[in-house]
Parts: sequence; C-alpha cells; structure tokens
Amino acid sequence: MARKPATRKNPVDKSHAQPVRGTGGHGAGRSLRIASYNINGINPRLPVLLRWLAEFQPDIAALQELKCTDEAFPVQAIADAGYAAIWHGQKSWNGVAILSRVGAPIETRRGLPDDPDPSHSRYIEAAVSGLLVGNLYLPNGNPWPGPKFDYKLAWMDRLHEHAQGLLDSGLPALLIGDFNVIPTYQDVYKPERWARDALFSPAAKAKFAQLVAQGWTDAIRALHPDERIYTFWPYWRDAFNRDSGIRIDHALLSPSLAPKLAAAGVDRTPRAWEKTSDHAPMWVEVEG
Repeated sequence: MARKPATRKNPVDKSHAQPVRGTGGHGAGRSLRIASYNINGINPRLPVLLRWLAEFQPDIAALQELKCTDEAFPVQAIADAGYAAIWHGQKSWNGVAILSRVGAPIETRRGLPDDPDPSHSRYIEAAVSGLLVGNLYLPNGNPWPGPKFDYKLAWMDRLHEHAQGLLDSGLPALLIGDFNVIPTYQDVYKPERWARDALFSPAAKAKFAQLVAQGWTDAIRALHPDERIYTFWPYWRDAFNRDSGIRIDHALLSPSLAPKLAAAGVDRTPRAWEKTSDHAPMWVEVEG
C-alpha cells in the first residue's frame, strides 16, 4: 500500500505521488517518469533502492555511484523488481546504470568520446522507449585547485562536445544524473560554506551554464524558476532535517523533448530512510 506523501518544505516534492505508467514506445499518448538517483553504493543500499523502485515506480531510473564491478551488479534483484538494466561498473568508485520497465534499454554509448580518463565509469547512454537517455556522474573535482579539478573541467569539455552532437541529431534526448555542479546561489542553502568547493567554483558553474546555453532545458528551473530545491544533503550536522542542501542532480532536455516536459521534482522521502544515500532522487515526467 502506498503511503501518504510526507510533508516537506520543498514544494515540488511529490513524495511517491502516483506515477503515470508508461507502456510501449514514447509518443503513444501517455507520460514517462524518468528519475535520477545517486545511490551511493548499490549493494549496501539495495534494500533502499528496491523499496524506492516499488513505491515511486519510475519508468526509467538512472543510477550513479554504483561502487561495484560489472560482475557484482545485482542484476537478478533488479530484474525481480521488474526492470531491465544496463550498467557500467567500477570497483569501489563511480559506476552508472540505466533501469527500465518500459522496454529493455539499448546501449548506444559507454563512456564519453575521448574521455580524459576512460578507466572511470562515469557515462552510459541508451535508447529507451523512444528517447535517448545519457546518464552521467560528473567528477567531483576536489580539492580545488589541483589535478582533480583540472580533470573535472576536461571531462566537462568532452561532455559539451558530445552534448552538441546529441543536439545536432535532432533526437529527443535527455542528459540526466549527478553533475556535481551547483549552478547558482539559488541552488545552495549556505553559499559561503561552499565558496571553496569545486562544486561551486566559478569555472564549473560557467561550464554548466555554457552546456545549458547549447539549447538544453534545465527541467527543474524551467518549471520552478523561483524555488529553492535541493537534491543532496550531507550526512553531518543534521543537514537534511535542517534542509541545508544543494542542487547538483539535474535533468537537461533537448529542444525536441523540452516541449513535452510535464512535471519535475525531487522525491525527498527516501533521504529520510535508514542507511540511505545522501542524495534524493530527482525526476521528470514527459508527455507522449
């Protein structure tokens, strides 16, 4: 039985609101709910993930920070939950996956072209139900300045190039995932606390803005331009209960998909569960 929505400060939190179920290919006159969830370790948090899939029922789910090898991915548990999956794993770090209950995802790319470090599993892309879904886990970049920050910017440059190619294709495309970028002051509870963090660095913010300026639509900001909305709260200092968060998980829609954007939000409910991720799932609904 679905529980009643939790009362939260975030006005776009449709905590386990009944989704519009998607069936068949996109464009069949119904909506698809597509979510992004940095699970922060898929195997230790598998009970959290399975509970969320059962209660929130996304049609497509993009996961980040699997922190497991390809062989250790819990494929049977995911299948038992009703989802087909593709994944790009890495021992102890990174890792991305795309789950679908509206047809098997057909992998179109694993890793970015000319990735500055292809040993990192940070990008996977698939055709799913008539959409092209690019799921990404962008480098953190800390400490800033330093080699890790340089790698972050180089990775963003490769992402820009690939994103432009997706736009040039004219296909309905979605870039979704943990971008590890706080785009503006509106996306952070206490800006001064993040002033020296790579996630809020001027260079990273500028590159994110340049990416959006290619023609992508930031789903949350398109529908909720004036609201403070967060997707991540640190584990310490009771940050979640104080709503001391940041917005770093994003969904960017291509021009051919953006007019079909019907809703977008953050499902804060699983962030309050025990042994949970420090992220909450963000989601979009697109019309057929």
